[in-house]
Amino acid sequence: MADLSNTFAGIRSPNPFWLASAPPTDKAYNVNRAFEAGWGGVVWKTLGEEGPPIVNVNGPRYGALLTPDRKLLGFNNIELITDRPLQLNLREIAEVKRLWPDRAMVVSLMVPCTEAAWKAILPRVEDTGCDAIELNFGCPHGMSERGMGAAVGQVPEYIEMVTRWCKQFSRLPVIVKLTPNITDIRLPAAAAKRGGADAVSLINTINSIMGVDPATLTMSPVTGGMGSHGGYCGPAVKPIALNMVAEIGRSAETAGLPISGIGGVGNWRDALDYIALGAGNVQVCTAAMVYGFKIVQEMASGLSDYMDSMGFNTIDDFRGRALPTVTDWQYLNLNAISKASIDQRTCIGCGRCHIACEDTSHQAITTTKAGQRFFEVRDDECVGCNLCVTVCPVPECITLRTLAPGEVDARTGLTVSASPANWTAHPNNPMRQAAA
Repeated sequence: MADLSNTFAGIRSPNPFWLASAPPTDKAYNVNRAFEAGWGGVVWKTLGEEGPPIVNVNGPRYGALLTPDRKLLGFNNIELITDRPLQLNLREIAEVKRLWPDRAMVVSLMVPCTEAAWKAILPRVEDTGCDAIELNFGCPHGMSERGMGAAVGQVPEYIEMVTRWCKQFSRLPVIVKLTPNITDIRLPAAAAKRGGADAVSLINTINSIMGVDPATLTMSPVTGGMGSHGGYCGPAVKPIALNMVAEIGRSAETAGLPISGIGGVGNWRDALDYIALGAGNVQVCTAAMVYGFKIVQEMASGLSDYMDSMGFNTIDDFRGRALPTVTDWQYLNLNAISKASIDQRTCIGCGRCHIACEDTSHQAITTTKAGQRFFEVRDDECVGCNLCVTVCPVPECITLRTLAPGEVDARTGLTVSASPANWTAHPNNPMRQAAA
């Protein structure tokens, strides 16, 4: 059996699946249920300083982007940080950690951007016995309008400054949660590292408006006739998050910085993508809110079965294995040639591949053969773009085959070479690395 136990930034947990800081981690009742279901850790919902209470809307806080059959694509929220008293949260964190000593307990924090505010709250959080703190530099709504959350995460100098304060005033590992609402994710990640961060987590939610009610012509959802932009998450943000994780992992300034991957994790395959691109663990929110805490059991068993099938004993055996395959466009192998192929045994004759290719691509799929309805790829027109594979409703009916060196491309008449012409400049070229 594969060993799913995990150590991330010095924090041990029985598996790499943590609940992200969000509504599911707002109180002891929820977190105890989560640990009973099998989650390896939680990031407690963001705490703020003592003072005027946080007040959430008493109306719609969530919006969703659904498929016609009501499967969730994306999720939006305008909920603020915890609206429960700080002392109550601290007491419950301590109680839960005593009950579950083997689980990771991380506390998310957001206070005003002053040294005094951070110096005041850190010892109180440390006294709970928690394992680490996560600095919420990503919340894009509500709190950012008060100079916190994404308002800090969008300024690298502030990230570095606050991270230094936290390392100075606390012995706990510091995880910096990054906002995706920025042009280049490498800049805030590098600032966190300069400030002494033990790890980063990403992505936080993306600024978003879900839509408009056609009957009232107001944005949706609304409270009292008005609405506000919220934070977008769920399956739709996963590709954005994966790119940002990979960018940090392959940047020279941030290489080796532990990463907790967040965004659209709903099953073990999603977790695999993050870990293979260098993440040390993953955090989950939306999927737990939609399907309940027990989804972690499928995640854990699925990842364990995959590891067994591949001969991996631990997560570190495949962590980051896909990262060297990520490069800039200029280094792609322009001499690699692929052609689509339709399996006539499984083709249902729907014609979607033909329509997509004929209308929007390269007119490379014929419609008839010997007077009969028949879909076939014309190699002399196919550029291997993958559109037909994507639109085909039958899994693996259409596949791409890469031409072997020495084969002739029917479209160009050129012979496929053994290696890309630009391989000598490729940063992953072992000969280039040896020469350097």
